[in-house]
Amino acid sequence: MSKDSVVSRSLKPQHPCRVMVVDDSAVARGIVTRTLQEETGIKVVASVSNGLMALKAIEKQEIDIVILDIEMPELDGLAALPRLLEMQPDLKVIMVSSASQRDADISLKTMAMGAADYVAKPKAGLGGADSFRTELLSKVRAHSACVSEAPRKKSETAQPRLEAKVPVKSPATITRAARKLSRPAAIAIGSSTGGPQALAEVLKDIDPVLRQPILVTQHMPATFTALLAEHMTRYSGRLAAEARDGEPLEEGRIYIAPGGKHMLVEPRAAGGVILRLDDGPPENSCKPAVDPMLRSLARHFKERLLAVILTGMGSDGLKGGQVVLEEGGRVLAQDRESSVVWGMPGAVAQAGICEEILPLRQIGPAILRIATGEGK
Repeated sequence: MSKDSVVSRSLKPQHPCRVMVVDDSAVARGIVTRTLQEETGIKVVASVSNGLMALKAIEKQEIDIVILDIEMPELDGLAALPRLLEMQPDLKVIMVSSASQRDADISLKTMAMGAADYVAKPKAGLGGADSFRTELLSKVRAHSACVSEAPRKKSETAQPRLEAKVPVKSPATITRAARKLSRPAAIAIGSSTGGPQALAEVLKDIDPVLRQPILVTQHMPATFTALLAEHMTRYSGRLAAEARDGEPLEEGRIYIAPGGKHMLVEPRAAGGVILRLDDGPPENSCKPAVDPMLRSLARHFKERLLAVILTGMGSDGLKGGQVVLEEGGRVLAQDRESSVVWGMPGAVAQAGICEEILPLRQIGPAILRIATGEGK
C-alpha cells in the first residue's frame, strides 16, 4: 500500500437512525424502546410482536435497524430474518435471544444468514438488566454509523454513502524486524461485531497444511463461545474448542477464548507452552479481550507471532497490536469496505502498525502465505 493510501468513513446520518423492535413480550418491547428512545439520534418507529407484523411494517416505513427476537408466535425471528433481508438487503438486523445453548446456536446460525449482530437476554428477564441495555445500545450506535445518509425507497437501489477521507499511516512506518519476520509459530485472531461470519470466511480459506496453532478471541458471552468453537470446527476442517486452563498448545488446533475469561499463554518448565485463563477485570469493556491475548503471545513468541484484527466495534487489539510490533511480530487488519464495523481493524490501521490492510476474502490466503514462509 502506498503512503498516499486512504480509507473512507461514512458521515453521520442526518436523520435519526430508525429502529423497529420485534418481540412477543410487551415488557421486553417497552424496555428496549425506552432504552433506545433516550439516546439522541435514535428513533423507534415501529414496535411489533411477531415476524409477520414486522414484514408488514417494513413495507410501510423507512427502517434502518431491526431488533429481532428469536422465539415468537406465528413467524419467529429465524424465519423472518431472510424475508426481511430479501425485502431490504441493506437492513441491519440485531438478533435477541436468551443465553440458552439452543438460542445461542440459533443466533450463530443467523450470522451466516445475514444478521448483523446479536445480544443475549439476561436469564432473569430484562428488568434491571443494565448490561443488556448497555450492550444493545452500543451495538445499535455502531450499526447506525453504517446507515446510508440518503433516505431509501424499497423499490430503489440504496444510495451510496457520503464518505469522508481518513488517512491511514503507511505500512512503511513498520519496523524492519516486522517486515523481515520469519515463519510464525502461532497465529492470533481478534474480532467482535461481525466476527463469527468473518472468522468462518478466514478459517475456511486456510489449508489444513498450516500446522501453527490458531488462538481466537471473539467478544462473546459464555455459552456462545463453546458453540462458536463447534461452528469453527465445521468451517475450518480442524479441531476448534474453548481453551482450557493449563492445557498444552498443540499444532493444528484452534483455541477459542471462553466467554468471561481472558486467554493467555505461559511457558512450562518441561518445555512448550500452556494456556492460561485469566479472570482479571475486563479490558476495553470486554472479557475476553484481544489486548491481553496479544500481549501474552507477543512476549512469548516475539517475532514468531502473526496477529490478525478482524471486524469489530471499539479499539480492542490496538494496544496489544503495538506490543506485537514492538516484539518484532506482524499485524494484519481487515479493510473498511469488508468490515461490518471498522472499529478494531480501523484503530490498528490508522495507528500504522499493520503490515497489510486486506479485504476479508484475502486474509485467509495471506495467513497461509505468511505462515508457510512464502510471505516476504
